[in-house]
Amino acid sequence: MHLKLGSSFGWLWSAYAVSTYGTWIAFGAFPLIAVRVLHSSASAVSLLEAAGLAVAAIVAVPLGPWVERRSKRPVMIAMDLARFLAMASVPVAYFLGVLSYGQLLVVSVISGAAAIAFTAASGAYLKYLVRGDHLLTANGRFEGTSWVATAAGPPLGGALVGLLGPVITIMVDALSYLLSALGVLRIRGGDVAAPRDPAALRGADLLGGWRFILHDRALRCLFLNSILVGGLIMATVPLLAVLLLGEYHFPAWQYGLAFGIPALGGFVGARLSARLVKRYGRHRVMTVSGWLRSFFPLGLAFVHPGITGLLTVIIVEGLLITCMGIFNPIYATERLQRTPADHAAQVLSAWSVSSKLVQATLMVIWGILARLTSPLAAITISGVLLLATPLLLPKRAHLCHLEPALPAEDVLAA
Repeated sequence: MHLKLGSSFGWLWSAYAVSTYGTWIAFGAFPLIAVRVLHSSASAVSLLEAAGLAVAAIVAVPLGPWVERRSKRPVMIAMDLARFLAMASVPVAYFLGVLSYGQLLVVSVISGAAAIAFTAASGAYLKYLVRGDHLLTANGRFEGTSWVATAAGPPLGGALVGLLGPVITIMVDALSYLLSALGVLRIRGGDVAAPRDPAALRGADLLGGWRFILHDRALRCLFLNSILVGGLIMATVPLLAVLLLGEYHFPAWQYGLAFGIPALGGFVGARLSARLVKRYGRHRVMTVSGWLRSFFPLGLAFVHPGITGLLTVIIVEGLLITCMGIFNPIYATERLQRTPADHAAQVLSAWSVSSKLVQATLMVIWGILARLTSPLAAITISGVLLLATPLLLPKRAHLCHLEPALPAEDVLAA
C-alpha cells in the first residue's frame, strides 16, 4: 500500500482528486435546485438525472474510438475545460435570473459526455503509466480518494448550501475541473500513442469496445453485474433526494451527512482491498464483497423521518459503501488487466456508455414507480432486485486466464 508509483502518477492522482472533491461538494445540487428553486416534481427530478445520463451516453458513443486514436493527456485537458465551461454557466444564468430546467438538462448532457471521454482517456493512460502488477495498488488509491471526497464533500457542500445556496457549490465543482486540467498539464513524459490514423475512423469501430467485452467471459460477467448493480443503486438517488428533502424535510446538512459519513467505510474498504486479495485471493474477496454490496441496500426500505431514520440511512449506506470500496479496485484492475493497452479507451468508453444508459432507463422507470406508489416503495423494489445480481459475478475459472482466446485485433474485427 506504500508503493511509490512515480511523479506522473502523482499528478494524475491529484487531478482526479481535485475534480472528485469538487463533484462531491456539489453532490445533489442539481436535484436540490430542481426541487427548491424550480419546484420540480419527483418524476421531473428523475427525468433530469435520467435524460442527462442517456443523452450524454448516446453522444459519447463515438468518443471511445476517437479517444483511442489520440494522445490521452490533451483529451483529458479538453474534457476538463468542457466541464468547467458547462458547469460555470449555471451560476451565471442563476444570477442573471434566466436559469431553467432545460439548461440544467443541457449542462448534464455536456458534463456527462465529457466525463465518459475523460474516464476512457485516463483509464487508458493509467494502464500505460503503471505496471500491471501495480494496478491494484493504483486503483485502490483512486478508490480511497473517491470515498474520502464522498465523506468530506457532501457535508461541506451542505454547509455551503445552507450559507450561500446550491448554486455556489456548482461553481466550486466548475473550478475543480479547471484545477484538474492544470494537474494533467503538469504530467511529464510520454503518452499513449495513437495506433492508427485519426481520420480512419470506421463505423464498425463504434462497437469495438462492446465486442471485446462480450467476447471475454470474465469481462462479460463483470460488465453485466456492474451495470445492473450501478443502475439499480443510482435509480434510487433522485428518489432519496425527494424522500429525504421533500417528504421527510431533512435539512440540507443532514442530507449531506447521510451520504458523507458512510463514505468513510469506502475509504477503509479501499485501503483493505489489496491486503485482503493478498491473503484470501482475488476471486474470494470479489465474490464475498460482491454479494454483500447487493444485500445491504434493502435496508433503505426502513428509512423514516427523524434522527433514527437518518441513522438508518447512515448505517445502510456505510455497510454498502464499505463493500464497494473493497470490490471496486479489484474489478477495475481485472478489467484493465484483461484489456490490451491499445483498446482500453474503447472498452472503458463502452462500459461507461452502457452504465449510463442503464442508469438513465432505470431512473425513468423508478420515477414512474415512485409516482404510482411512493418513493419509499420504489426504493424497496430496487433493494429486492439487487439480491439477484451477484449471480452474474464471474466464476473462479473465468478469472484464471487474463488473455482472451483471440487476439484483440481479431475480436474487434469479428
